[in-house]
Amino acid sequence: MGGRIGVALQPLAARLAWHLLQGNTLHADETPVAQLDPGKGKTKKAYLWAYRSNDLEPVPRIIIFDYQSSRSGSHARQFLGAWQGHLLVDDYVGYKALFSTEGKTTTCIELGCFAHARRKFFDLHQANNSPMAWEALQRIGILYAIEAEAKEFDIETRRQLRQEQSQPVLDALHAWLLNTRFNTANGGASAKAMDYTLKRWPALVRYAETGHLPIDNNPVENSIRPIALGKKNWLFTGSERAGQRAAAIQTLLGTAKLNGLNPAEWLKDTLEKLLAWPNSRIDELLPLTPEWIETLKQNRSEKTMWSG
Repeated sequence: MGGRIGVALQPLAARLAWHLLQGNTLHADETPVAQLDPGKGKTKKAYLWAYRSNDLEPVPRIIIFDYQSSRSGSHARQFLGAWQGHLLVDDYVGYKALFSTEGKTTTCIELGCFAHARRKFFDLHQANNSPMAWEALQRIGILYAIEAEAKEFDIETRRQLRQEQSQPVLDALHAWLLNTRFNTANGGASAKAMDYTLKRWPALVRYAETGHLPIDNNPVENSIRPIALGKKNWLFTGSERAGQRAAAIQTLLGTAKLNGLNPAEWLKDTLEKLLAWPNSRIDELLPLTPEWIETLKQNRSEKTMWSG
């Protein structure tokens, strides 16, 4: 039953992916899942890659789950294709090729996650009450307080606030990190926490130059969390094809949730309509807010029509 539903919903998931890639900024992350390994009586590791829209841009809220057999960065490159824009990721090496400009005409710009940088200092403080880590947490906390204040601002107002308030805090944090690191011995946990942030600095501070780029990757991590918790219940997927069908369902239900819809009600209503629904109006079935559905209807044109 679940397999048939996944197949039926695949065109909707594919259409959501198309809309996602019209945005200029994306979050990306990945989480391991167990997949049955036929003939061996055990499971192997597959990956669920996740791509999320940027809430600070005027785009539909979308989460895409892409089930793949490995953590190879080639999967991210295949999904993104010729997409251009800012991609917010952690420091996983699989994404690095996306940011290389060698032999490329398109540009993918890296954004760093301040939540990951903060976590290094948080763990250090939890472990040994490090005064250095506490100082770093206080400084990073100021940046997050500014973001909380700017949450409901428009893009230009947020850009001005970041320029006036965030940039000086970032400059002071960078100078403090460099000075503190100079006086810290190599190899220890304190040095490693600072080295992570300093190495990632250009990508971490890029958000503050604008009013539309996010400070961290929490939106996509929050979308993945229910999947990670659910793995304890469903244990493993039966095959790569089954994983791909499940990813399509999770894409649609996750996007429905992001848009304040009841996922179960949306699914029931959509399955009742789907078989007789024309491909030319597929946007109207997507689990987006009524406002976005209306916008997509109004913007339908030769350029944006789906070919099926």
